[in-house]
Amino acid sequence: MTISCCTWALEGPEADTLTAIAGTGLRHIDHRPFDFRSAESRRLISDLELTPACMATGFGMPEGAALDAADAGARDTAIEHTRRALEYAHETGIRRAYLLPGEVGDAETLHRYGESVIGLAGVAAGYGIKLCIEHFPGKALATVGDTLDYIARLGHDNLYLLFDIGHAQISKEDPADSVVAAGDRLGYFHLDDNDGVSDLHWALCDGVLTRDVLQRTLAALGRIGYDGPVSLEMNPGLPDPLAAIESGYRLVRAL
Repeated sequence: MTISCCTWALEGPEADTLTAIAGTGLRHIDHRPFDFRSAESRRLISDLELTPACMATGFGMPEGAALDAADAGARDTAIEHTRRALEYAHETGIRRAYLLPGEVGDAETLHRYGESVIGLAGVAAGYGIKLCIEHFPGKALATVGDTLDYIARLGHDNLYLLFDIGHAQISKEDPADSVVAAGDRLGYFHLDDNDGVSDLHWALCDGVLTRDVLQRTLAALGRIGYDGPVSLEMNPGLPDPLAAIESGYRLVRAL
Protein backbone atom coordinates (compact mmCIF):
# COMPACT_ATOMS: atom_id res chain seq x y z
CA MET A 1 0.00 0.00 0.00
CA THR A 2 1.31 3.45 -0.91
CA ILE A 3 1.25 5.88 2.03
CA SER A 4 1.45 9.62 1.45
CA CYS A 5 1.11 12.68 3.65
CA CYS A 6 -0.22 16.20 3.24
CA THR A 7 2.74 18.56 3.37
CA TRP A 8 0.72 21.47 4.79
CA ALA A 9 0.92 19.76 8.20
CA LEU A 10 4.44 21.18 8.50
CA GLU A 11 5.12 24.89 8.53
CA GLY A 12 8.39 26.62 7.74
CA PRO A 13 10.82 26.60 4.80
CA GLU A 14 9.97 24.15 2.04
CA ALA A 15 13.37 22.48 2.21
CA ASP A 16 12.85 21.74 5.91
CA THR A 17 9.39 20.32 5.26
CA LEU A 18 10.57 18.02 2.49
CA THR A 19 13.62 16.85 4.41
CA ALA A 20 11.56 16.11 7.53
CA ILE A 21 9.00 14.08 5.61
CA ALA A 22 11.67 12.09 3.81
CA GLY A 23 13.28 11.42 7.19
CA THR A 24 10.18 9.52 8.32
CA GLY A 25 10.58 7.02 5.49
CA LEU A 26 7.63 8.36 3.52
CA ARG A 27 8.21 8.70 -0.20
CA HIS A 28 4.92 10.24 -1.37
CA ILE A 29 3.53 13.72 -0.69
CA ASP A 30 0.36 15.73 -1.34
CA HIS A 31 0.64 19.46 -1.78
CA ARG A 32 -1.12 22.72 -2.62
CA PRO A 33 -1.15 24.65 -5.93
CA PHE A 34 1.34 27.25 -4.68
CA ASP A 35 3.83 24.85 -3.07
CA PHE A 36 7.25 23.68 -4.33
CA ARG A 37 7.29 25.77 -7.51
CA SER A 38 10.90 26.88 -7.19
CA ALA A 39 13.66 25.05 -9.04
CA GLU A 40 15.36 24.42 -5.68
CA SER A 41 12.29 22.70 -4.21
CA ARG A 42 11.72 20.66 -7.34
CA ARG A 43 15.34 19.50 -7.28
CA LEU A 44 15.10 18.58 -3.62
CA ILE A 45 11.94 16.52 -4.22
CA SER A 46 13.88 14.60 -6.85
CA ASP A 47 17.01 14.25 -4.71
CA LEU A 48 14.96 12.93 -1.76
CA GLU A 49 13.14 10.53 -4.09
CA LEU A 50 9.74 11.95 -3.12
CA THR A 51 6.78 11.48 -5.45
CA PRO A 52 3.93 14.01 -5.50
CA ALA A 53 0.68 12.01 -5.29
CA CYS A 54 -2.24 14.43 -4.98
CA MET A 55 -3.07 18.10 -5.54
CA ALA A 56 -5.39 19.93 -3.12
CA THR A 57 -6.79 22.37 -5.67
CA GLY A 58 -8.91 24.46 -3.31
CA PHE A 59 -6.03 26.01 -1.40
CA GLY A 60 -5.27 29.59 -2.42
CA MET A 61 -8.69 30.16 -3.99
CA PRO A 62 -9.03 33.93 -4.63
CA GLU A 63 -11.28 35.79 -2.21
CA GLY A 64 -14.92 35.68 -3.26
CA ALA A 65 -14.34 33.03 -5.92
CA ALA A 66 -16.27 29.75 -5.72
CA LEU A 67 -17.16 26.96 -8.11
CA ASP A 68 -20.83 27.41 -7.19
CA ALA A 69 -20.91 31.22 -7.06
CA ALA A 70 -24.04 32.93 -8.37
CA ASP A 71 -21.83 35.61 -9.94
CA ALA A 72 -20.44 34.29 -13.23
CA GLY A 73 -17.19 36.22 -12.85
CA ALA A 74 -16.52 34.77 -9.40
CA ARG A 75 -17.30 31.31 -10.73
CA ASP A 76 -14.99 31.75 -13.71
CA THR A 77 -12.20 32.88 -11.38
CA ALA A 78 -12.61 29.72 -9.30
CA ILE A 79 -12.65 27.54 -12.41
CA GLU A 80 -9.47 29.19 -13.71
CA HIS A 81 -7.74 28.77 -10.33
CA THR A 82 -8.61 25.06 -10.36
CA ARG A 83 -7.59 24.65 -14.00
CA ARG A 84 -4.17 26.12 -13.21
CA ALA A 85 -3.85 23.81 -10.21
CA LEU A 86 -4.58 20.82 -12.44
CA GLU A 87 -2.05 22.07 -14.98
CA TYR A 88 0.59 22.26 -12.25
CA ALA A 89 -0.38 18.80 -11.04
CA HIS A 90 0.17 17.48 -14.56
CA GLU A 91 3.57 19.17 -14.77
CA THR A 92 4.68 17.45 -11.57
CA GLY A 93 3.33 14.01 -12.47
CA ILE A 94 0.43 14.03 -10.01
CA ARG A 95 -2.39 11.66 -10.96
CA ARG A 96 -5.06 12.59 -8.38
CA ALA A 97 -6.56 15.93 -7.36
CA TYR A 98 -9.56 17.00 -5.35
CA LEU A 99 -12.18 19.68 -4.89
CA LEU A 100 -14.06 20.81 -1.80
CA PRO A 101 -17.86 21.06 -1.93
CA GLY A 102 -19.54 24.43 -1.67
CA GLU A 103 -21.09 25.88 1.45
CA VAL A 104 -24.76 25.77 0.38
CA GLY A 105 -26.69 22.67 -0.67
CA ASP A 106 -29.81 24.01 -2.39
CA ALA A 107 -30.63 22.64 -5.85
CA GLU A 108 -29.70 25.80 -7.78
CA THR A 109 -26.31 26.16 -6.10
CA LEU A 110 -25.50 22.48 -6.53
CA HIS A 111 -26.44 22.78 -10.21
CA ARG A 112 -23.93 25.62 -10.68
CA TYR A 113 -21.30 23.63 -8.78
CA GLY A 114 -22.00 20.61 -10.97
CA GLU A 115 -21.55 22.58 -14.19
CA SER A 116 -18.16 23.81 -12.97
CA VAL A 117 -17.10 20.38 -11.78
CA ILE A 118 -18.06 18.59 -14.99
CA GLY A 119 -15.95 20.99 -17.02
CA LEU A 120 -13.00 20.55 -14.69
CA ALA A 121 -13.39 16.76 -14.74
CA GLY A 122 -12.87 16.95 -18.48
CA VAL A 123 -9.77 19.10 -18.05
CA ALA A 124 -8.41 16.64 -15.48
CA ALA A 125 -9.13 13.69 -17.75
CA GLY A 126 -7.08 15.34 -20.48
CA TYR A 127 -4.15 15.42 -18.06
CA GLY A 128 -4.69 11.82 -16.92
CA ILE A 129 -5.72 13.00 -13.44
CA LYS A 130 -8.57 11.51 -11.41
CA LEU A 131 -10.68 14.38 -10.06
CA CYS A 132 -12.27 13.77 -6.66
CA ILE A 133 -14.87 15.54 -4.53
CA GLU A 134 -14.33 15.40 -0.77
CA HIS A 135 -17.34 14.81 1.48
CA PHE A 136 -17.26 17.46 4.20
CA PRO A 137 -19.51 17.78 7.27
CA GLY A 138 -21.14 21.20 7.46
CA LYS A 139 -20.83 21.85 3.72
CA ALA A 140 -23.14 21.19 0.78
CA LEU A 141 -22.05 17.54 0.45
CA ALA A 142 -21.83 16.63 4.10
CA THR A 143 -21.78 12.83 3.99
CA VAL A 144 -20.21 10.04 2.00
CA GLY A 145 -23.68 8.97 0.88
CA ASP A 146 -24.65 12.45 -0.31
CA THR A 147 -21.39 12.83 -2.21
CA LEU A 148 -21.61 9.45 -3.92
CA ASP A 149 -25.22 10.16 -4.94
CA TYR A 150 -24.19 13.54 -6.32
CA ILE A 151 -21.28 12.08 -8.29
CA ALA A 152 -23.64 9.47 -9.73
CA ARG A 153 -26.14 12.17 -10.76
CA LEU A 154 -23.44 14.18 -12.53
CA GLY A 155 -22.53 11.03 -14.44
CA HIS A 156 -19.01 12.00 -15.52
CA ASP A 157 -16.55 9.12 -15.92
CA ASN A 158 -13.73 11.14 -14.34
CA LEU A 159 -15.40 12.10 -11.05
CA TYR A 160 -14.52 10.22 -7.88
CA LEU A 161 -14.90 10.40 -4.11
CA LEU A 162 -12.14 11.55 -1.81
CA PHE A 163 -12.92 9.61 1.36
CA ASP A 164 -11.83 11.18 4.65
CA ILE A 165 -12.04 8.78 7.60
CA GLY A 166 -12.23 11.66 10.09
CA HIS A 167 -15.14 13.25 8.24
CA ALA A 168 -16.96 9.92 8.25
CA GLN A 169 -16.56 9.78 12.03
CA ILE A 170 -18.26 13.17 12.32
CA SER A 171 -21.14 12.20 10.02
CA LYS A 172 -21.48 8.87 11.87
CA GLU A 173 -20.89 6.73 8.77
CA ASP A 174 -19.04 3.44 9.13
CA PRO A 175 -15.69 3.90 7.36
CA ALA A 176 -15.35 0.33 6.07
CA ASP A 177 -18.94 0.28 4.79
CA SER A 178 -18.38 3.67 3.14
CA VAL A 179 -15.31 2.38 1.30
CA VAL A 180 -17.27 -0.60 0.00
CA ALA A 181 -20.15 1.68 -1.02
CA ALA A 182 -17.74 3.88 -2.99
CA GLY A 183 -16.29 0.90 -4.88
CA ASP A 184 -14.68 1.96 -8.13
CA ARG A 185 -15.67 5.60 -7.48
CA LEU A 186 -13.10 5.83 -4.68
CA GLY A 187 -10.37 8.08 -5.99
CA TYR A 188 -8.40 9.06 -2.90
CA PHE A 189 -8.25 8.45 0.86
CA HIS A 190 -7.42 10.76 3.79
CA LEU A 191 -6.41 9.48 7.23
CA ASP A 192 -6.88 11.59 10.36
CA ASP A 193 -8.67 11.47 13.70
CA ASN A 194 -10.89 13.71 15.84
CA ASP A 195 -13.33 13.75 18.76
CA GLY A 196 -16.29 12.73 16.58
CA VAL A 197 -17.60 16.29 16.53
CA SER A 198 -15.00 18.68 15.08
CA ASP A 199 -12.60 18.33 12.13
CA LEU A 200 -9.45 18.38 14.28
CA HIS A 201 -7.01 16.27 12.23
CA TRP A 202 -5.40 14.63 15.22
CA ALA A 203 -2.90 11.78 15.04
CA LEU A 204 -4.45 8.39 14.32
CA CYS A 205 -6.11 6.76 17.35
CA ASP A 206 -5.73 9.90 19.48
CA GLY A 207 -9.50 10.42 19.21
CA VAL A 208 -12.46 8.19 18.41
CA LEU A 209 -10.68 6.14 15.74
CA THR A 210 -9.66 2.67 16.95
CA ARG A 211 -7.11 0.26 15.55
CA ASP A 212 -9.92 -2.19 14.80
CA VAL A 213 -11.90 0.34 12.73
CA LEU A 214 -8.76 1.42 10.92
CA GLN A 215 -7.77 -2.18 10.19
CA ARG A 216 -11.27 -3.03 8.89
CA THR A 217 -11.25 0.07 6.69
CA LEU A 218 -7.83 -0.69 5.23
CA ALA A 219 -8.98 -4.26 4.58
CA ALA A 220 -12.03 -2.88 2.75
CA LEU A 221 -9.68 -1.01 0.42
CA GLY A 222 -8.21 -4.36 -0.56
CA ARG A 223 -11.66 -5.87 -1.12
CA ILE A 224 -12.66 -3.18 -3.61
CA GLY A 225 -9.28 -3.28 -5.38
CA TYR A 226 -8.32 0.30 -4.54
CA ASP A 227 -4.86 0.94 -5.97
CA GLY A 228 -4.24 4.53 -4.90
CA PRO A 229 -2.40 6.02 -1.92
CA VAL A 230 -3.75 6.57 1.57
CA SER A 231 -2.69 9.97 2.84
CA LEU A 232 -2.06 11.22 6.37
CA GLU A 233 -3.62 14.67 6.86
CA MET A 234 -2.45 16.12 10.15
CA ASN A 235 -3.22 19.49 11.73
CA PRO A 236 -0.27 21.93 11.62
CA GLY A 237 -1.50 23.24 14.99
CA LEU A 238 -0.73 19.97 16.77
CA PRO A 239 2.02 20.12 19.41
CA ASP A 240 4.20 17.94 17.16
CA PRO A 241 2.67 17.36 13.71
CA LEU A 242 5.77 15.52 12.46
CA ALA A 243 5.43 13.01 15.31
CA ALA A 244 1.77 12.57 14.29
CA ILE A 245 2.86 11.83 10.73
CA GLU A 246 5.53 9.38 11.93
CA SER A 247 3.17 7.51 14.26
CA GLY A 248 0.48 7.32 11.57
CA TYR A 249 2.95 6.00 9.04
CA ARG A 250 4.14 3.29 11.43
CA LEU A 251 0.57 2.30 12.37
CA VAL A 252 -0.71 2.03 8.79
CA ARG A 253 2.33 -0.03 7.79
CA ALA A 254 1.82 -2.31 10.78
CA LEU A 255 -1.84 -2.88 9.97
